Amino acid sequence: MKKYIPNQHGAWAMLILPFLLGMAASRALFLHIPLFICWLLIYLFIFQLLQGVRTRRFDRILKPLQVYGLLLLPFIIYLVVAEPRLLWFALLALPLFAVNLYYARTKNERALLNDISGILLFCLMLFPVFYIGGGTNWETAAELFILAFLYFAGTALYVKTIIREKNNPQYYYASVIYHCLFLLTGILIFPSLVFPLLILLARAAGLPRTKITAKRTGMLEIVFSVMLYISVIVLYF
Repeated sequence: MKKYIPNQHGAWAMLILPFLLGMAASRALFLHIPLFICWLLIYLFIFQLLQGVRTRRFDRILKPLQVYGLLLLPFIIYLVVAEPRLLWFALLALPLFAVNLYYARTKNERALLNDISGILLFCLMLFPVFYIGGGTNWETAAELFILAFLYFAGTALYVKTIIREKNNPQYYYASVIYHCLFLLTGILIFPSLVFPLLILLARAAGLPRTKITAKRTGMLEIVFSVMLYISVIVLYF
């Protein structure tokens, strides 16, 4: 039986939610379609690359790397020709990718710092999406970036209290305290979102004390991500 990996759902949520928030803060345009396809292919390419770095078995991932690379190349060329300034956003991501490479090389991908680096990498996508959509209120984009980052950082900590650190009370209290601080930050920066942030705090405090499984935890993260997105659309704007 294939082992279930709870981070699968979280990765897809991080792939999609910042993208949608960037469009919500600007406007949806045709160029967002090739941008998302490119972003998806970059994720698939990098995932395989990190697997190769971690296992030192590049022979196993050479074919998918070639396939994703060949599919990715025309989209990169098209986007760079259409919007050359996108390259500046890509440069911002390189140091974070270097951190992920380091932790893959040392086979310590579950390190919290590696999680944070990956979360930043995903959330930064909000800005090129916002830029392509002709957004002008960069303060709003920055607030949504902060919201996405704080949400996913809290999720990384919370998931550890259920899966790998479920018997470690220090992680549990750290997660609850983090979500309390997240709530206080929300009151100051995005007060209209206090209610969904309260739900996230209740999630962090209550669910680790139940017998919830890894699979259900991952599936619920999709639900919480959808809840946050709808809350932004309905309550924030």
